[in-house]
Amino acid sequence: MSQATGQALLFDIDGTLADTDALHREAFNQVFGPRGHLFDHARFSKELQGFSNASIGERFLPRESLEARAAILDEKEQIFRTLVVGQIKPVPGLMALLDKADATGIPMVAVTNAPRLNAEMLLSGLGIVDRFKAIVIGDELPHGKPHPLPYLEGLRFAGAAAHASIAFEDSRSGIQSATAAGIPTIGMRTSLSHDDLVAAGAVASARAYDDDALMKLVAAAMRW
Repeated sequence: MSQATGQALLFDIDGTLADTDALHREAFNQVFGPRGHLFDHARFSKELQGFSNASIGERFLPRESLEARAAILDEKEQIFRTLVVGQIKPVPGLMALLDKADATGIPMVAVTNAPRLNAEMLLSGLGIVDRFKAIVIGDELPHGKPHPLPYLEGLRFAGAAAHASIAFEDSRSGIQSATAAGIPTIGMRTSLSHDDLVAAGAVASARAYDDDALMKLVAAAMRW
């Protein structure tokens, strides 16, 4: 099988592998609340969820220097890492899916806009960091999600073709990124509704990985 025709499974991390969005919202509110920005679920899912810290800083901290933005957002991430300790649990059915992919030789890649420290902490907390061929970090690239580049990088690391692969995402920006890279994308309903996920470009949605319809779709696509 050539490098250009292989299959892969590509996963966002926050809200996709582990349901951490409520903790992110709390951390943002602790840092942004005193600066005049409070986020309920709807506002968080529309304006923060899935976006890179660089783009969030540009939007919500326009009068701050780049250094100050970075420091403020680093504070938010430190708060999140404190909140998440002991709270890292896989979305139901995830481990069975990863086991099946490992058993059949399907490579897996994590693709996230989260900082690397967060990404590695969450994957380590789930005990699955070694399952992924690569962790692609949006802020380490010229463009993060919703640009397709993070997912194109994920495909490159996996030696996979977009049409033969599947991405799993929970945010609008993440779905836009994966679908712009040409990857059929399943939306995970940890935060958004089926209609929201499909409107963003998802081909299907599921609440968790133990959803029978989801597993049949993945099995057919991966030829399991």
